[in-house]
Amino acid sequence: MRMLKHKRKRQIKERSSKKQKTENSSSEFCLPTETSEESNKDSLEKAQSDYNITNNHYNIQSDDLDHDEGALIVDHETQESEGGEAGLKKYLASCEKNPGHKQFIPIDKFKLKHLPESYQDNDLYEYIKALADLTVKLNVKMTSLDRPKFWSKTTHPYPFSKMSDRRNLRTGSGRVRYVNKFKDGVTHNLIIGSSDFSKCWCRKCQVSDSPSNVWWEFYVFTATHVVFDDIEASHATLRLFYDRDDSPVVSVNNVSIDYRDIDGDWCVLKCVTCDKYIGNKLMGMWRHNRNVWMKIFNKYRNYTSKNKLNIIVSHPHGSSKQVSVGQWKDKHKMGEDRSKFTYTTCTCPGSSGAHVLCLGYSDWWLYDLVHTGSLKSGLNYSGVGDVY
Repeated sequence: MRMLKHKRKRQIKERSSKKQKTENSSSEFCLPTETSEESNKDSLEKAQSDYNITNNHYNIQSDDLDHDEGALIVDHETQESEGGEAGLKKYLASCEKNPGHKQFIPIDKFKLKHLPESYQDNDLYEYIKALADLTVKLNVKMTSLDRPKFWSKTTHPYPFSKMSDRRNLRTGSGRVRYVNKFKDGVTHNLIIGSSDFSKCWCRKCQVSDSPSNVWWEFYVFTATHVVFDDIEASHATLRLFYDRDDSPVVSVNNVSIDYRDIDGDWCVLKCVTCDKYIGNKLMGMWRHNRNVWMKIFNKYRNYTSKNKLNIIVSHPHGSSKQVSVGQWKDKHKMGEDRSKFTYTTCTCPGSSGAHVLCLGYSDWWLYDLVHTGSLKSGLNYSGVGDVY
């Protein structure tokens, strides 16, 4: 995983990057408070106005934020629940950010018509569905004492660094990125990484006299503030295939940190299962995702529409999988080749760590870009990706 990251950064640096202009938003995209076409317009103008005020306050320029890496940090979007899993419903019902959640589309009800007219493309629709297949809900039941007090180079408190009860449930979102099948420690379909084991190392097999000789290892991308270190990862559970409220509970609970970028707010979790249903289903979904992605990559890599489509699939308030459609607004440089993005796309607590798709922005499509939080202006923002 680390080798892939550095290789990708070298490849990105070899490519010429194009400076993108900020366009006016379109009313066909989601906004945090839209209720009608007229209110959509008013909300959008207000969000843009507030955003400009925020930029002026912090002296932020659209393509130059490397002088103040803390300027965009306001609110994370991890859902905390004192009542555990059973207590999540009350947060969904009492949500103040998006009351009623009308702009979130349940994945099983998501149709081509939900995309803006200029993006109603069957291949793109299929890719979003494939992306949703690999979206997972994260439950974390421990908060590490090693969390920093503040975000790097800021005086903004780091999420949950001062929790009084460190065993409260926290939920976020993530995305499966790579799936490898092993048999007796050998794989013929290696995508990335390798195994240090000759038998399955899931929790069940670790205490078994006959551990499985066939297993699957897979990686999940999420935000570092959702799962900070191995202490938290050891108390984390991934819920897979959570498409509807009545979906059967399918989970994996052997999780470790493979890589983390605290400043960029993204991390990679390494997971394992010897459950054939889970392994084969994830493998099929990952292969399908790759195939559809290549079609979209080639079709939209140089797409210059003023409607800069932004898609997020997440588990708001720990609920079943939801799609939100919006528009990415601006890129903010956080160093030589690192940037974060702002967007109108609707998110809620529980959306932290979800994959952020900014259609057509770069050749690599911001592989490491995950959702981090929200601004006072109403716009939302990502963690840092390897983007000029």
